[in-house]
Amino acid sequence: MTTQTAPTSQNVSTPQTRKPAQTTTDVSGGVLGADRPAANRGRTSIADVVVVKVAGIAAREIPGVYDMGGGLSRTIGAVRDRVPGGRPNVGRGVKVEVGEHQTAVDVDLVVEYGIPITDVARDVRENVISAVERVTGLEVVEVNVTVNDVHLPEDDSESQFTQSRVE
Repeated sequence: MTTQTAPTSQNVSTPQTRKPAQTTTDVSGGVLGADRPAANRGRTSIADVVVVKVAGIAAREIPGVYDMGGGLSRTIGAVRDRVPGGRPNVGRGVKVEVGEHQTAVDVDLVVEYGIPITDVARDVRENVISAVERVTGLEVVEVNVTVNDVHLPEDDSESQFTQSRVE
């Protein structure tokens, strides 16, 4: 014969403490024990910068994306790229918010003139979602695309033929 007990109520007046913000996300909690499968022993964490880089690479793969980031970040990036030994920042123009199982991505773009912006934004959104979900296993809840500028063909020709004021 079994007896049942009524569930106890929690004290609602006890203040809840919040965890500090993390820069990594636990994808799997994992369990301990030799009797568990090897794939489940331990925990996997993904840093925010991983999601930023994956999204940045995926966005740059789309035809029509000339550059990424706002005006100031592009200027600083151009200087950084010219420094010997400097590497391009694949995460420039990408911001993410990562939770335990989901992520949201914001992408700032410069598109080529003449290519429909809505098509580029749609393709970027689809490619970023596909890449982030495939690589990280996180569900992408949204990808917000902001087009900050349009690259004009004459922008390149003017910089190539600028005459020097001194000899």
